[in-house]
Amino acid sequence: MKRNLFSLLLLGSLIFTSCGSEIPIEYLDVSPDQNTYTETILENEIKGIHVKHIALTGEHHLEDQSQDGFKYIYLFVKGNGTVNAANKDYDIVPETILLPNAVSSITVNTTVSDTLHYLKISSKLTDQDLMDLKEFPVENTQQVYYAKFTDCKSYTEPIKSPNTVSRTILPNQYIPRIAMGTVQTTGPDRVGAHEHPMLEQLFLGLSDNNCTVYADDGQVDFPEYSVLHIPLGSSHSVSVEQDELMYYVWMDFFRDKKGEEWLKTHNQDEDEE
Repeated sequence: MKRNLFSLLLLGSLIFTSCGSEIPIEYLDVSPDQNTYTETILENEIKGIHVKHIALTGEHHLEDQSQDGFKYIYLFVKGNGTVNAANKDYDIVPETILLPNAVSSITVNTTVSDTLHYLKISSKLTDQDLMDLKEFPVENTQQVYYAKFTDCKSYTEPIKSPNTVSRTILPNQYIPRIAMGTVQTTGPDRVGAHEHPMLEQLFLGLSDNNCTVYADDGQVDFPEYSVLHIPLGSSHSVSVEQDELMYYVWMDFFRDKKGEEWLKTHNQDEDEE
């Protein structure tokens, strides 16, 4: 049975442990009567990465300016709206990703009858990142990147069952040392235990997600609209019980360019080549 989301929200930010690795987790307040607000999520968990949960209730036209030396990722998880970037409107529905890239200012628009919830992820660029950006395809760094999660290319991975649908929602070569994707399956199922000391990783629980995350000897219930940090270098896995849904975004923040070799374990589906 799914945990009561309201009771989770009352707990706020927690760290769960069971004689093993601590798993920091925070729960997003997505109740429909929430006012407009901005909240920092898992502050100081990953060097150079800043995550905000932004909620816009009612009609808004929020202008968002980029800062030099940073790249930005917007993950829209609940509610509807539009984003205007470079004089073009992008329809926003739940489970959409947008990168402004070279566009210095975007405007997020909402309507009177809705509440939009999204994460804004800021990545501080290192000197090496700035050099690597010059080697990326021009269209990846200059044009707005926009995609619905379900439209993104799928891949398979040895640690996941054949029943699992995995998609790459942000390939590497857009922002240095960052890649993102989704994992979706119905229980009973599992993502097998694995380690990746070359990268930091966040998980974002999507709609109806209700599973358990393990890290070494620790574990934590992982519900919808929550964000957790996989302890660096831990042996971690995810399980989902009978008839429950596993559906989350993984966000990989590599410590250096060489670490991106890990992505070679993702095998793109042949019919999507």
